[in-house]
Amino acid sequence: MLLKKHGFPEESEIVLCTVTSVRYNSVFVNLNDYTHSGMIHISEVSPGRIRNINDYVKEGKVVICKVLRINKERGYIDLSLRRVNEGQRRAKVNEIKKEQKAEKIIEFVAKKLKKDIKEIYKTISDNILIKYDLLYPCFEDVAEKKISLDDVNMPKEIAKELKEVIEQKIKPIEVNIKGNIKMISYAPDGIEIIKDAIKKGMDKNIKISYVGGGMYSIKVKSSDYKTAEKILKDSTEAIIQYAEKNNAEASFEREEK
Repeated sequence: MLLKKHGFPEESEIVLCTVTSVRYNSVFVNLNDYTHSGMIHISEVSPGRIRNINDYVKEGKVVICKVLRINKERGYIDLSLRRVNEGQRRAKVNEIKKEQKAEKIIEFVAKKLKKDIKEIYKTISDNILIKYDLLYPCFEDVAEKKISLDDVNMPKEIAKELKEVIEQKIKPIEVNIKGNIKMISYAPDGIEIIKDAIKKGMDKNIKISYVGGGMYSIKVKSSDYKTAEKILKDSTEAIIQYAEKNNAEASFEREEK
């Protein structure tokens, strides 16, 4: 990867490392995201007693570690292999894959502009990393139209090509959830009451359709589950409150996947 972060990592940060040397009671590594090296003591390689450290790590192996301690004056970074849990490991691998995709996007831009990839990468990253820790989250925000590349002061020539490639390669995340709401009214104007109740729950991200037998399907789409759940909750509550206020029976049931 081309990404190199400035300074030192934070304590407890999960970092990608490459093993450079294996000693009797310690492992020395280079931190791939930083211009620093670090050490893993044998006690931090794996739980329990280790008879032969070479059974766990070898020179050239890429490993995911947790930062334990940093001594900036001496340049020492103590790391741990055994304290990285499976969830942290998966998250780091996913982060790496996304950054590799970001670099591939920049490679496309460099080819279109007929420029050196390292030169284009530096220009893009120098602007983005002022506001973001990584490149891909910025590219996602551009794809989802949360920001424009003008917000990160991207040069116009690069911004035009970069925006086009981002839109080709990154599709906005779409979350879909749904449920059913049942409404019955025995009032003479019951149909109008139900229609008005449905209008109370309408939103640009909601689709409500009649299923039959007083049952209506409610479908919500959004960019994340938290927002989708809130939209669904607000919509169904508005519908039920209006229906009950006008003496109609109403109930909601969430449809699970």
